Amino acid sequence: MFGDLFEEDFSFISNNQCGKGKKSKPRDTEPPAPREFTNLSGIKNQGGTCYLNSLLQTLLFTPEFREALFSLGPEELGTLDDISKPDAKVRIIPLQLQRLFAQLLLLDQQAASTTDLTESFGWNSNEEMRQHDVQELNRILFSALETSLVGTSGHDIINRLYHGIVVNQIVCKECKNVSERQEDFLDLTVAVKGVAGLEEALWNMYVEEEYFENDNLYRCGACDKLVEASKSAKLRKLPPFLTISLLRFNFDFEKCERYKETSCYTFPIQINLRPFCEQTELDDSEYMYELFSVIIHKGGCYGGHYHVYIRDVDELGNWQLQEEESNTVEDKVLRDTENAKEVENPLAVLKGILSEEESKQMPVDQLGQKLLEKKGMSWNKKYRKQYGALRKYLQNHPQVFQFSPDENKVGLKEKYHKLPFKSDSQGQDLQSPPQKNNVQWNLEKTSTTLRDSSAGCHWFDLNDSKVQPIKEKDIEKQFQGKESAYMLFYRKSQLKRPPEARGNPRYQIPEHLLNEMNAANTELQKKRAECDSASHGIDLHLHLSSCYKFHNGALHPSFTWKESIVDLTIDRRRTLGDLRQSVFQMLESWEGDMILSIAKPLPAGLHLYHSLDGDELTLDGIGLADGADIFVWNGKEVGGTKVLTGPDHEPVIVNVLRLAEYNEGGKGQHFTESQHIIPCSTELGALRRALAPSGGIILKNGSGLGKDTKNWEVLPEEDMKETVKSVGLTDGCSILILDSHDQSLVNVSNGNLTAFTYDISWLQVKNFCRTDAEEKQVKITTTIETVMSDIKIKAIQELQLEEELANDSCLRPVSGNGKLLSPVPEDYTVKEAELKMGSLLGLCHGKSPTSTQLFLYFIVGSDQHTGPEMEIVVEETASVRECLNLMLEKSGLSGDNWHLRRLDWCYEAGEALSQENATLKELNVCRGDTLVLTEGKLPPKGFLKIPIWWYKPLNHMEHQENARDQVNGVTCKMEALEVSPAGEYVQTDMGLCYAGSIEITGEASLEDLKIQAMTLPCGQEQIIPLPAFLRAWTVESKRPGKLLRNNKQQLNEYKLGARVEICIEPLQKEENLGPHELLLRVQMGIPGQRDYYHSTDLVWDISKECTTGALRQRVASHYCLPVDKIEIAKYFPEKFEWLPISSWTQQISKRKRKKKQESLQSAPYHLKDGDIIGVKNLLLDDTKDFSTVRDDVGKEKQRQLALEKKKSRQAERLQNHIFSEEKVNIKHRKPEVALSINVGVFR
Repeated sequence: MFGDLFEEDFSFISNNQCGKGKKSKPRDTEPPAPREFTNLSGIKNQGGTCYLNSLLQTLLFTPEFREALFSLGPEELGTLDDISKPDAKVRIIPLQLQRLFAQLLLLDQQAASTTDLTESFGWNSNEEMRQHDVQELNRILFSALETSLVGTSGHDIINRLYHGIVVNQIVCKECKNVSERQEDFLDLTVAVKGVAGLEEALWNMYVEEEYFENDNLYRCGACDKLVEASKSAKLRKLPPFLTISLLRFNFDFEKCERYKETSCYTFPIQINLRPFCEQTELDDSEYMYELFSVIIHKGGCYGGHYHVYIRDVDELGNWQLQEEESNTVEDKVLRDTENAKEVENPLAVLKGILSEEESKQMPVDQLGQKLLEKKGMSWNKKYRKQYGALRKYLQNHPQVFQFSPDENKVGLKEKYHKLPFKSDSQGQDLQSPPQKNNVQWNLEKTSTTLRDSSAGCHWFDLNDSKVQPIKEKDIEKQFQGKESAYMLFYRKSQLKRPPEARGNPRYQIPEHLLNEMNAANTELQKKRAECDSASHGIDLHLHLSSCYKFHNGALHPSFTWKESIVDLTIDRRRTLGDLRQSVFQMLESWEGDMILSIAKPLPAGLHLYHSLDGDELTLDGIGLADGADIFVWNGKEVGGTKVLTGPDHEPVIVNVLRLAEYNEGGKGQHFTESQHIIPCSTELGALRRALAPSGGIILKNGSGLGKDTKNWEVLPEEDMKETVKSVGLTDGCSILILDSHDQSLVNVSNGNLTAFTYDISWLQVKNFCRTDAEEKQVKITTTIETVMSDIKIKAIQELQLEEELANDSCLRPVSGNGKLLSPVPEDYTVKEAELKMGSLLGLCHGKSPTSTQLFLYFIVGSDQHTGPEMEIVVEETASVRECLNLMLEKSGLSGDNWHLRRLDWCYEAGEALSQENATLKELNVCRGDTLVLTEGKLPPKGFLKIPIWWYKPLNHMEHQENARDQVNGVTCKMEALEVSPAGEYVQTDMGLCYAGSIEITGEASLEDLKIQAMTLPCGQEQIIPLPAFLRAWTVESKRPGKLLRNNKQQLNEYKLGARVEICIEPLQKEENLGPHELLLRVQMGIPGQRDYYHSTDLVWDISKECTTGALRQRVASHYCLPVDKIEIAKYFPEKFEWLPISSWTQQISKRKRKKKQESLQSAPYHLKDGDIIGVKNLLLDDTKDFSTVRDDVGKEKQRQLALEKKKSRQAERLQNHIFSEEKVNIKHRKPEVALSINVGVFR
């Protein structure tokens, strides 16, 4: 069915299986852990068999199935001992299932293994690691069992316990003829998508009728013609055990991918199936079922994990919650709190509001207003913290609520409008279905409210090897989400268990299996006793003083380490006196006192710490660990030498280095190196006297050998009284001894080593002079004081090039991506050139610049990708004009209509070098900079060159006519849409006509700019009496941006920038806006149409407040309408969306009434000059839908453009093979493999 659709998720398994700090001993036959406090056994996961484990536990806790299987003896099934006999008929699958059930019931182990069972299935290790669908396994396992039990008394076990019948009927409306067809089932598959719960799904399947009418008629066999008819289905026979599979996994045909349905799906603990049955005359007990198992899937449709909630019908386990409350008063308070929460269920409140709506749908924001009026508190205040945003909550319950196509309105689904609502005692809404066949659905018995766990129902969560008790109400958590119910198992309520089965796991188990389990438990107890003794045993390593000698501050064996150590194994629960006695027995020749001391092997040798005292203490009590080293001695001396013990006298191995004479052919400074063992209590003064008798300086390097000079630190004179341990010298550290003649290398004032190269003392030089020859490279030995000209000469000699090349060549560093950087002046040293040792230099043609010259790159045009990058060498004292002329000459250009710009961090033409007489050094132009040769003459100093656009509104009716045909999918001309530089469709709404450019000084006023704009051709066509009849905007993304106020203000004060563009809008009257006046464009919606009248300018004084209420009041007074009869919204043209500015969102509580209300200039509205405000007159138009046809077309254009981009990116990825695992971290799914169980032939 699904193959290996699911991959096992092992995130819940802990890797910390061993105690911290303990050495685990390998044991070939370590017994399994005993059962935990629940006294129930789990099942081991073989890698991907959690789906199998969940189903097996369900079958085990189905007592009738378990006992029917146990009733089959060896005379019918055969025995496992006869498998190898050729003529024996051994029904191995039921035998292994019997044996597994007996182990789960009786064997004292935490988890049983299914290895033998899966081998009987014919599965290999690959199949055990591959996870399958549990619903598919349920059918295949039942089929395998039926095949295996053919010819035995248990051939009908599956049919007897799980078989049911569904009858499909078609009734002719004319002759009343009934045509029916029966279907057998072992499990019922019910829908999840769009359904609130199990009862509704069954109602849709077995109560609702499908009608054949109008164009869809049914051909009646009796009438022999097409007639109207009704089709329905009913349950004809109910099985003792009802298995229900939930269709959680669906396929999205639009996205062509699977997905998991995680919406809320309720199911009851008890259910009455009478309304769904064909025969309804029997007693209620014939239709009542109780839930006893819920298989749960956690994860998505391509991976996850299964576990199962099971009710312990026979009370075989120990059910006791560890966090169970002991106070009944606290229980009552908790129940009251839960009831109060359920009474305040937002689902019930929202259903009630929408059911009273005559139009069946209302805008989402109006629903929030209604909720505020009904509850006296807004959604955000009451429910948002627990349930999230209102719109998201509605979208998460698609089985109840239905959105309009534009998702601005919401209503109840039709079936919720047809049926009245009732509320049960818990505050949850229940539907009242109509009567069918004179049977009323008993709401009390089918309520989804779960019983309290105190009623005696013991539920457990069986998660592979882990078993833990749960409360019955925990099942509610599996109604929805990524971890949710996947299969439900019900049993008839009239099935009663015999008293002797209660708490008796041995009930009905065959004698031979009882004997096998008793023998297995005896063997387990024996192995656990042996393992317990072995687990408390510790291995000690005894070091005998007679085999050691003391020198260089540590103990060293006189022979090999192996010959000097005696191993002893002892129980950690024994005392120190017992250990001492054991050592005495091993060393029969020992005389005198025996002291046992803790020892530790160090790099310098063996060192002793504290002695062990207290013969009455246990070894575990004194902290003796497995593998500890014990030194056996007299406590005073070893080999006649006194031994210092304790952590203060630990020996440390230190590398001592001294500077040797420098060798020109070598690698920098050379060292002589020796190792010394020093007690960590030694004073530095004594160490210096021993290592440098004639005086000197000690430097330490805590990072060890071969490190940079920055890691060396001088030990000052005041530290000479400190010990080796206190200054941080440990094993492996290095110290450098500098005699008096070497001290010039050290700056004693800051404690740094100033001149010292230990690792790399060379540079690489590669030949770039000859393109026809192979590009060789050589290593040149250097120091940081080596001059670059010497390096060049050495490179020419080692590369065997002509000596004349020295006069016409230079050295250029090579970057990581292979680019040649600017040449290095030849009179620079390696240090002045800021070159790192080991760097790569290129030997190239051309003279290197001197220290007073600059090497620059330049490109022609603003796009560096269109033209080649060129190089030039100029004096740093050259002016910008001289540099510009040299670049024009080299690039073959002429004329004075050019200027230079810097290249900014985005690699685009940035700041212009406007001071043409200034030198490059004065403008901080550095070696290696890139300049852009840009066409166009710069304005004089202090002047701005500003492009001017003429700004005129477009007729909205023109937009509507142009966009009307687009709704039906016909391509049309969109004058109001154009493509932005980012490739997205944007709406311009206003026409921008380029008028020309003007040059104006920055000290001029805004009025002067408007006067110059009036002289342009577009301005002369208009009749403009004064500059006050013009409005100025900046241009941003081909749309008016910032409004420029105050005609007397200088342009410099606006901080317009060098690349600003201005658009001028003509007005019908003079305008002089103040700093606290906001200019908005308001437009009234046309009643009955998705369009607006011409927009008008609205000036709003926001000096007092800029809130929703104030704006609604201002707009209402502008149109002479009551405030409560209008709705307003802000338009976002880049998204083609309207954001309603609703009054209810601004409601505040009494406690916060004094707080300032949120300004509309902040999120989410960000109200500014020029914003479009749509207005709806509720007296004439109550739609409250602000969108237009033009918005629909714009969104569709944007969506199509996004799809085209996505397709092009996908095609590019496929073409460039980017889907490889090395470049993109994609987890490739395994191919799906069908699940199968191999069964022998027993007919």
